[in-house]
Amino acid sequence: MHEVKRKEDEMKTFKRIYIEITNSCNLKCSFCPPSKRESKRMSLAEFEAVLKKIDGHGDFIYLHIKGEPLMHPEFDQVLELCAAYGKKVNLTTNGTLLDVRAQSILKNKAVRQVSVSLQSFEVMENERAYEMYVRKVLDFVARGIVESGIIFELRLWNFEDEKLLVDEVKQKTLMMIEERLGLDEKVTLSAPKGKGIKLLPKVYLSKGYEFKWPDLSVDVIATRGTCYGLRQQVGILSNGDVVPCCLDAEGSVVLGNVFETDFEGIVSSKRALEMITGFENNHLVEELCMRCGYRERFNLNN
Repeated sequence: MHEVKRKEDEMKTFKRIYIEITNSCNLKCSFCPPSKRESKRMSLAEFEAVLKKIDGHGDFIYLHIKGEPLMHPEFDQVLELCAAYGKKVNLTTNGTLLDVRAQSILKNKAVRQVSVSLQSFEVMENERAYEMYVRKVLDFVARGIVESGIIFELRLWNFEDEKLLVDEVKQKTLMMIEERLGLDEKVTLSAPKGKGIKLLPKVYLSKGYEFKWPDLSVDVIATRGTCYGLRQQVGILSNGDVVPCCLDAEGSVVLGNVFETDFEGIVSSKRALEMITGFENNHLVEELCMRCGYRERFNLNN
């Protein structure tokens, strides 16, 4: 039996802290099923309370787990708070509201990276609507190249599935990227799986591959394995529940609530430390982890 303990003066830090400011979304994509939880968004006061609680635990925050962060009615003020507390923000968005939020995103020094999950044809009314959507995203990126030092990632989802996106639309999307960003070379999707393509300085193209979100209702996949959860990342749901990673979208492994108790106490709790020790010894402690196939992508070695 491995002893679970941590030095009292050692504060747990994370490379990624996911803060879900809302779990609502304005699209219904096959690769991202809607949350089963009650619709909830953090108030500004709650978000600031979270920033205070996580102080010293990590500088890089991601404003999502489920939901579209740009839908938050006080999104601009959320970014202002991030800047005030010295956080570096990585945004993941479906891109539909980038024209509305462009000014606040591009002018805020806290924003480090914007990853746009370009939705496949399945969620758009027609080809014309899809083209207008892609052009809006590319207009934002083109503007951002000039006005900011932000890193931009265009993530193409389900582009390998001909049932969802015909080849003609796929090629047209790549042509639109080439033309709007003024690229000298033709864009291809030939990069190895999991690797991005550098289009311009600070502008990247990558492919998103559909995966199944871990769910307690499915069969166990494995009891052995490891993960970055609680070792490099942690998540905070919109209701304040702390979960071990960005894939626990339904709050199956709630370690505590940040609105009710100290964050350090939550991530240093007996249950949290047992998970960490398990990962370090190639042993999956939680039932949800035994049903998660996504961690197999990392192929981690201890």
